[in-house]
Formats: sequence, C-alpha cells, structure tokens
Amino acid sequence: MSLINRVVIFLIFITLPNIGLADSSVREQALRTMKSASQFMLEKASYRGGFVWSYLPDFSRQWGELEARRTMVWMQPPGTSSVGHLMLDAYHSTGDEFYYQGAQKVAAAIIFAQHASGGWNYVADYAGEASLKDWYATIGKNAWRLEEFQHYYGNATFDDMGTAEAAKFLLRMYLEKRNEQYRGPLYKAMSFVLNSQYPIGGWPQRFPLMYDHPYPDHPDYSSFITFNDDVAAENIDFLLMCYQTLGETRVREPIIRAMNAFIVTQLGQPQPGWALQYTTELQPAGARSYEPRSLHTPTTAENISQLIKFYRLTGETKFLARIPEALDWLDSLKFSDTKTLEGRTHPGFVELGTGKALFTHRRGSNSANGEYYVDHVPGNMLAHYKSAATIPVSELRKAYQEVLAIPAAEVNRHSPLRESVRMALPKYFTLGKVSFSDLNFRAQTERENARTDSLADQVEKLINQLNQAGYWPTPLYYTTNPYQGKPPSGKAGRGDEQYANTMVGDKWDTSPYPVKTPVMGISTGAYIRNMGVLIRYLDSNNLP
Repeated sequence: MSLINRVVIFLIFITLPNIGLADSSVREQALRTMKSASQFMLEKASYRGGFVWSYLPDFSRQWGELEARRTMVWMQPPGTSSVGHLMLDAYHSTGDEFYYQGAQKVAAAIIFAQHASGGWNYVADYAGEASLKDWYATIGKNAWRLEEFQHYYGNATFDDMGTAEAAKFLLRMYLEKRNEQYRGPLYKAMSFVLNSQYPIGGWPQRFPLMYDHPYPDHPDYSSFITFNDDVAAENIDFLLMCYQTLGETRVREPIIRAMNAFIVTQLGQPQPGWALQYTTELQPAGARSYEPRSLHTPTTAENISQLIKFYRLTGETKFLARIPEALDWLDSLKFSDTKTLEGRTHPGFVELGTGKALFTHRRGSNSANGEYYVDHVPGNMLAHYKSAATIPVSELRKAYQEVLAIPAAEVNRHSPLRESVRMALPKYFTLGKVSFSDLNFRAQTERENARTDSLADQVEKLINQLNQAGYWPTPLYYTTNPYQGKPPSGKAGRGDEQYANTMVGDKWDTSPYPVKTPVMGISTGAYIRNMGVLIRYLDSNNLP
C-alpha cells in the first residue's frame, strides 16, 4: 500500500465518530457486523439455504410476494438468488471463506428448486409438490390481484427475473472456482433459455408450454411472446454473459434473433408502439384480466431504450430506424389534463385501432366474486396496477440523439458481441446495476461505489442497529390476511366497488396490502441492502 493510501485511511479512521468498542477499529466492527448478520440469515432465517422476503421474529409467519410456508423457497428478487449474489459479493469484499460456504448453501437450495426443464418457478417447497399444489389451491388461488399465483402450472417462468437471477448466480458460482458441481445446473439453465426461445426470437412467459390457463373468458397468456418485466432483456443479458465468460458461441445467434424480435413486434403506423405480449402470429395479446389486449406505453418506452442498447451492441442502424416514430407516437398520447390520473402523463393501455386510452377497474371483494373490467373512463384507477403512466419521452429523445452523435467506428468498439472483446463478470452484483447489454455497466457500478457521502454515518448506524439476535429489525410495511378457507360464492354487481381502489379486498383475499402501523420483523431485502453499505465501505477504503 502506498504512503498516500495509508495516510488517507488513517485520516478516515481518526475522523470517524466513536461507534462502539474502543479497542476495535471500524473495519473490525464492520466485518463483525457482516458476519453476525449473515450467520443469522443463514442459520436462523433460511430454510435449508433458501429464503423468502420477510419474516416475523418468531417465524410464525413469513412472506414472499404472498404468504409463504416455512418450507418454501422464494426465487423472485429479493429472494434466494439475491442472497446468493450477496454472499459472493461479501466473499469478494472480505476474502472470508465463510461467505463462499454461505453461497454454496444458497446454491444447494437453488439447485433443489430448479425445474427439470432447467428454469425456475416463482417458488419451490421442500415439503414436496403436494404441499406446493395445496399452497396454490389455497393461498395462491385466493390472491385476488395476483392471478399468476391462482393456478399451478408445474413448469418454470421467466417472470420477475426469477429464472434470470438464479441462472446468473449459478454462472458466478461456476466461474468462481470452476467447481464442476455447478456446471451441470448452469448448462441446464442455459439450455432452458435456448430451448424455450421461439423461432422469431422472443420468449414465452412460462415454459415448457402448458396451455391450461383456467380462465374461460380469455386465453392462456403464459405461452405468449412476452416483454413484460424485462423477460427478453434479462435473457439476452444472461446469454451475453455466457458468451463472454464461457466462450459459448452457440448463444450468439439466439442473442441476435432475440434483438431482432424487438423490431418485428413494433406495430406499423399509425400506432408504432409495442404490446406487453404477442401471440405466436405476432398479434398483440392480453394477459391477466387487468392487462387488456392493447398497446402499452411503458413497454414501448422500455423497448426504445433496449433498441438503443442493441445499436451499441451491434452497430446496426436498423435498431434505430423506427425509434423516431415511436417517440412521436408517445408524444401524441400525452394527457392534457392529469388531475384525475394522479399526475401521470400518458395512458398505460392504448386501444388498438382507435388509439383511445383504456382504463382498468374492478368490482367485487375477492377472487371468487370479483372481476376486472376495461372501459374508456379515466380515473378510479386500480391501486396495484395503474392505467396511466409517466413516460419520460424527452429523456428518451435525448438518449436517441446522444447515440446518433457517436462516431460509427466507436459505436460497438467495446461490445461483448465482438470477438476481440473479452469481459469478466464484475466483482459485485448487489452494489449497482450489472448488465452486459449496457456498455456502461462498469461505470454504473463504479458510480454506486463512489457514493461515499455520509457512508461512515451509515456504517455507524448499521453497526449499532444490529440487535443481539443478529438481525436488523425492519418495519414490515406489507402483510396479508391469513387464508380463511373457500370464500362464499356469488358475483359482484355493478355498484359493488368498495374495494375498487384498495390493494386488498375482504378477509378472504390473500393479496398483500400496506399497513398503517407496521410490525418490526426480518427483511431479506433490508439485509442485502445493509450488507451492500458495509461492502461499499470496505471497498471504497481498500479494506480489508
């Protein structure tokens, strides 16, 4: 270490406030806090290496997106895979084998949860498939607004990053020490992404295809080509990582095909936008009953951003060619009066053909008697899924103009698709956005690491706030009604809109909802976030 670095670190330490044991350095206290919190999460909160999102302190209840059973493993971030990424980040920060061993425990749960096809469902259950089916038939089925949990498909999903997050973690685990026990599950996940891709380049929401959606009034949407929740973008990013770090040349063509799918799914004039989902005949399609067949402005905005990235990856101007049309179309949809739309600037759903804004509403009180419906009447929006959105068109225009200004020879000079470019995975995955499809991913991570303002104060608080049990008490702002059994039969009437704007219906609705007076509990997300602060402190000060 240089003399300058030693002086800088000395000055940092002498200016830090007294935060505890006088005979311990801040570094030692930070390391001890990290270890205590991680021991608690691995030994107390975890179930055989798997995690959900939050727990009551006595573990009498726990939750992922819905209430979970103690034996369940939740895959959606910030669940099991997110903790795995955090363990590897802590290992890279400290060099302590304890964290690598923790990552191995998490990996074991992820491999247990891996579907035979190679992907992951939202959840898995160590109590067995019969227990999981029962959970779907009770808690899942009665979650009124979470229709994706009301039916047990028995396959895997790309929704909410569950598969992508797990696959990327297995890639990191394999690359860390080239341990062969992770190679098989990793390549199984890679094959899942490749086998599930449609010839046109898009992916379904779920795979293997099942076609057994239970709603008679609209078709199964899980087989549709899906942009919702970054399904395509996340799969492209995982395949790019495999191409770069494993030298897997077979994934290059699927990457290109997936990027081209963004071009062919853009509608022509006069509505040059995108839908959330498409049939295999490339027709816009609906999904959940509050996601009508329509064009979707947030998806359009996100796909414009993706096309700009694809141009940076390939240097091919075809990805930019129709962006101005899409931007102009978004501008044409802007509301003149946003008072009844909570200040939002654009309709979320746009009717095909007419270009009119569509608004989703609901009536009834639970999944048995409730229903969602669509009309052209603004306001009275759903609490959990707004029909209006704020679309940053000016920012998208600026990004488009900026990429046009890059000299053609420089556009894809550092692209991971170039054979001359070799990129390693970044050291940390939980300190900032990591994306191989974004050529600025290193800068994003570095900017996050550079945010050292009041970092010492944050570290002080985290060291002092860890309780004797070993966790950071965190307010749990959401809860659920316990399962009450089968709700009474009936059908909502037109005027039955008591729960039109609430997150939850009556006592039979198992959907999560916010509480005014949260209880203090254990949060997996808070653990990951707090550990990230401590890791950033160690890293920014060249420690240990």
